[in-house]
Amino acid sequence: MSKTIVVVGFGPGISTAVAERFGAEGYSVALVARNAERLEAGVAALKAKGITAAAVTADAGDPASVAAAIAKAREALGPIAAIHWNAYNNTIGKDLLATDPAAVSAVFDIAIVGLLAAVQAALPDLKASGEGAVLVTNGAFGENGPFMDGLAVQFGVMGLAVSNAAKHKLVGLLSQKLKADGVYVGEVMVAGAVKGTGGGEGATIESADVAAKFWDLFQARDEIRARIA
Repeated sequence: MSKTIVVVGFGPGISTAVAERFGAEGYSVALVARNAERLEAGVAALKAKGITAAAVTADAGDPASVAAAIAKAREALGPIAAIHWNAYNNTIGKDLLATDPAAVSAVFDIAIVGLLAAVQAALPDLKASGEGAVLVTNGAFGENGPFMDGLAVQFGVMGLAVSNAAKHKLVGLLSQKLKADGVYVGEVMVAGAVKGTGGGEGATIESADVAAKFWDLFQARDEIRARIA
């Protein structure tokens, strides 16, 4: 039976490495993002490696768009065995005290609402797969404690930190809810800049190493979190 992973929030770096890793392991890969040109280039690169792939344009912060993307991925490639949620938004609430309170909830549109929409839309497939998985990229700004809180304030990523913290909790809740159905849920917490994603000279993390962390979690299925720095 064919296996499909849906990579939401596709771009250079982690999501490309995860797509390549799972593709090399026999998965078909559906790439999801808003940028159609980037998606087509990604599909072409995967096909050049012998990986079956398809592009689906969608807005990761719009639940209807996400649900439609899951349906299109299923139609193009077959049942969904895994989701890799790599989408995030760092444009809202950089300084929470200077942000319109009515707009603060938007920090959860991608991190929580979109992710939940994807899981709900794919859930029948994930349960039927026998090895269904939801794999979430997260950032260490979501960790509790004065050090990370101070860095989030210093770098102007307060909204991102709040959404990462909520996503961190959601991973735990989904893991507890879905483990009886045989669906694995896990995340990799990235504590640093990833090479090739705009981190500049200070970037030290290889995207392939993050993908390897995801593959190890997926294979072992006994821990729900890994951290890479």
